[in-house]
Amino acid sequence: MKRFLLVIALLALLASELHAAESMVTEVEGYACMGDDRSRKQTELAAFNDAKRKAAEFAVVHIQSESLVKDGMLEKDLVSAYANAQVKVVQELDKKWYKEEGLGDCFKVSIKAEVLPDEKAMAALAEDRQKSLENDPGSPLSVRVWTDKKRYREGERIKVYLKGNKPFYGRVVYRDAGGSLVQLLPNPYRESSYFNGGVVYELPSGGDRYDMVVSAPLGNEAVTVYASTAPPGDVEVEADGAVFGIKTKPSDLPLMTRGVKITAKGKSSQSAGVAEFSEAKTDLSTETN
Repeated sequence: MKRFLLVIALLALLASELHAAESMVTEVEGYACMGDDRSRKQTELAAFNDAKRKAAEFAVVHIQSESLVKDGMLEKDLVSAYANAQVKVVQELDKKWYKEEGLGDCFKVSIKAEVLPDEKAMAALAEDRQKSLENDPGSPLSVRVWTDKKRYREGERIKVYLKGNKPFYGRVVYRDAGGSLVQLLPNPYRESSYFNGGVVYELPSGGDRYDMVVSAPLGNEAVTVYASTAPPGDVEVEADGAVFGIKTKPSDLPLMTRGVKITAKGKSSQSAGVAEFSEAKTDLSTETN
């Protein structure tokens, strides 16, 4: 695992390639009763499908009721994208069978779900309207991350920059060429991971007590930001000097982070349990001198 040394460096700002994905996370309940035409397994599946349907509906209601988008055409496109969303179960919170008078055996499930807008619909948005999403604080959360350059030689220092279109909580993760994961933020000396919208942030900075000096293993590496309008879910970490080493399996990290701590707020009670989520990644490479 790379060691981040206590060195201060200031490097020029150059944008690099980024990958980003937006979604919403919500907690919903689904219900279904057996009747005469369903088995217990079919009833349970129907309850899960009911919960997923509600999750997609809540995402649409959130866009509309919170007046997130001022551009009417853009709002229409976003609503269409979320109306045809893919819904993934992040966590099963509770499930049980119960008796309902007049209906018999019924099943109730409570889940935390991620609503991912239709990829084709989002890709169809014109470039200028994508820029509107990235810069308008009234649009759903969108976060960018980049480094000061794409290729580094051994001994050089890396600077990471990130920006969101609105206030967000972020977990910043570095993956080195050996596959090890380091949590740059929050870290042992900088617990707060709250960022204001429209501001470019630099890592390391402020209360950080590390810098990122390129050392072996060398190769393809990446920085990922998991951002949400609510605090992100917990992952298993251990102190590693001025940063945290991540003990959670790499394959489990995205899902664990999406276990956001949803709080009830907003103009609509229907959308009160929705948190906006954005994941952004930038790739870089390290090599010998």
